[in-house]
Amino acid sequence: MHTLAPLWLWFVFAAVVLAALFIDFVVLKKQGAHAVSVPEAARWSALWVALSLAFNGLLWWAFHQSQGAEVGQAKAVEFLTGYLIEKSLAVDNIFVFLMIFTYFSVPPAYQKRVLMIGIIGAMVLRTVMILLGGWLISEFHWVLYLFGAFLLLTGIKMWWAAGEEPSLDDNPAHKLLKRVLPVSPRFDGESFWTMHNGVRMATPLLMVVALVGITDVIFAVDSIPAIYAITDDPFIVLTSNILAILGLRAMYFLLAAMAAKFHLLSYGLAVILVFIGSKMLLVDFVKIPVWASLVAVIGILAVTMVWSVKTAPSIGPSRTAGIDKA
Repeated sequence: MHTLAPLWLWFVFAAVVLAALFIDFVVLKKQGAHAVSVPEAARWSALWVALSLAFNGLLWWAFHQSQGAEVGQAKAVEFLTGYLIEKSLAVDNIFVFLMIFTYFSVPPAYQKRVLMIGIIGAMVLRTVMILLGGWLISEFHWVLYLFGAFLLLTGIKMWWAAGEEPSLDDNPAHKLLKRVLPVSPRFDGESFWTMHNGVRMATPLLMVVALVGITDVIFAVDSIPAIYAITDDPFIVLTSNILAILGLRAMYFLLAAMAAKFHLLSYGLAVILVFIGSKMLLVDFVKIPVWASLVAVIGILAVTMVWSVKTAPSIGPSRTAGIDKA
């Protein structure tokens, strides 16, 4: 693995992430447990996107100064493309979170804490997977073909599964957790453990946190190979991925309120995965420019979202409606 990013830019990135997490946790603690409104989620989402774009501007300037204008522009486009791909794939992640919260009837006031813990876990996990993936690609070029085939098959599977009601009833991870964790029948505030009939038990909130963490692992397996189709620079891969995750909590509350309007989005994500997987499989035969990938991702998302809004039912169940509560 090799990157042209100057060392000071790594430190700036680390400082930005730590500051963002500190602010988020301080605000979370100050506000206490409360339901996040759509306007509040929209403001935080706009803040995280603005922060990511500002960092991309700094990234462009840093590479422009050290490597020249052409490299600076190329790296900035790589970052933006990777960031959009990670944001796009996070959408399906969010719908699964929504399903988990609905299944366990998690009060909206408690969902913030679960998502914050999930984000911290996802950042650590993805950092490890990004470094491991970068090492594999640098040592074994053929791994790109495995990643490409995996994304292609995942995209096809996602297309066929789009529109189906998800359920946790047959989920292997859910069944395993229920066997190994004695779970109380009710929540105890934001606590993960409680006493029930004289026995110390996990609360449903701990089960939710565990399932959110497992979901992060599953989706990281999709998203990490996807961004390596855009660039093999570990700095671009890591920064675009982590900054996309930082805004996941706010984006969840924003999209959860509009889930029914974007009912076709899974089809768009499936097409994106098929496109990226095909690009990886053809990497040694057809060179698709990064800007072309950026245009393709934006175009697919735009068409899918517009078509979803045009065909959204005025009254209808969300993607999680009809799920039995635990």
